[in-house]
Amino acid sequence: MPARPLTHTRAFAHGFRDGLSVPGFVLISSFLGFGALIRQSEFTLFQGLLSTATGWALPAQIAMVELYTAGASFLVIALAVALTNVRLLPMTVVLMPILRSRSTPRWVPYVIVHWLAITGWAQALRVCPELPRPVRISYFMGFSMVLWPGAMLGTMLGYYLAGSVPLAISLGLVFLNPIYFMLVFASDLRIKTRVWALCLGALLGPVLHLYLPDMSLLVTGLVAGSLAFVIGGGLSRKKQSAS
Repeated sequence: MPARPLTHTRAFAHGFRDGLSVPGFVLISSFLGFGALIRQSEFTLFQGLLSTATGWALPAQIAMVELYTAGASFLVIALAVALTNVRLLPMTVVLMPILRSRSTPRWVPYVIVHWLAITGWAQALRVCPELPRPVRISYFMGFSMVLWPGAMLGTMLGYYLAGSVPLAISLGLVFLNPIYFMLVFASDLRIKTRVWALCLGALLGPVLHLYLPDMSLLVTGLVAGSLAFVIGGGLSRKKQSAS
């Protein structure tokens, strides 16, 4: 970020520029897989684009398509999507106090929360604490205004490319986004809690999947995150007492 004072316009432009780099490419590639999935599942392009524009949460979108294709009831689909997206609540609780300033109108967070996705959340946690508080929302919205239409572009391209690219390759692109998310957090090893969470999650995930295939992801996140919080907090207090 430049040394000169940032205006809202400059912060928005820097966020937009950052979104045009690796994060935007990864997200578009991930939604290529979703576009291929909706075509294979005999959804229309309009339905796929509507899902991306309004929901914009890839795991929940995939769950919705797969459950609908399997003949699940709308109640089951709604519950599955809600449980998949419950992760967005703690993400919002963590991020909004970082983005808001005293001059932020109370209605603004309720609007911008729609553009909260895991890629933008990770980027905002990494960049926004280094920015002046009044322009953090502008940076976040500039970054998100690349990712949101990019996700719809990826959905459309994946839909039309589904017949020319093997389905396994198309669907494999979906995993680019969580891999990128993991690398973003792994790049900042100063925060030990993140290191513990990543390591414990990587160890527990495959093991729990053998015994709880339907709930392994949720249980892994809960157990690994909780242990990382306890261990990281204990080490931090120990370090403070020693100093």
